[in-house]
Amino acid sequence: MQCPACHAEDTRVIDTRVIAEGSAIRRRRECSKCSFRFSTIEEIELLSLSVRKVTGAEEPYDRDKLVNSMKLALGKRPVTSERIRRLAHAIEQEIQTLAHNDTIETKEIGALVMKHLRKIDKVGYIRYASVYKSFDDVSAFEDELEHLTPKKRKK
Repeated sequence: MQCPACHAEDTRVIDTRVIAEGSAIRRRRECSKCSFRFSTIEEIELLSLSVRKVTGAEEPYDRDKLVNSMKLALGKRPVTSERIRRLAHAIEQEIQTLAHNDTIETKEIGALVMKHLRKIDKVGYIRYASVYKSFDDVSAFEDELEHLTPKKRKK
C-alpha cells in the first residue's frame, strides 16, 4: 500500500485488529522509507449489486448514500459516526440476503433503515420516515408517532 506522506510503495503492517464485531479489520502500517504511520480499514464490499428505484431505473449500490441518509436523519442526535458505520454494515448484511439476482429495491433498503433506526433513535427514525414515507401533512407525523409510542393501559 502506498504511503500517504511520501507516496513510497513499501509499507509494512505493524498491527492488525478485528473491529466492528468481526466485520472489519484495522491495520496499523508504517512506511519503510519515511517511517510515517497510518491506519487502514478493510471491510466487506457489496460487489455488483444494483438498486432498483421506484421509477424502475437501476443504479449501482452506493454505501455512501446509505450512510449519508442516516447521518442526515441522525443530525445533532447522540449517535456516533462509529454507530452509524456499524448500522450501515448490519443493514448491508441484510441487503445481501434480500437481494434477488443481485438487485434490491429502494423501498426494501428504506424499510431496513427504518427498522434499525427505530431501535436506536426514535427522533432519527421519524426524520427518516418523514422522507421515506413522503409525509405531506402533520397528521402523517401524528399517525407515525402514535405507532411509535407505547399505549398506556387504563387501570
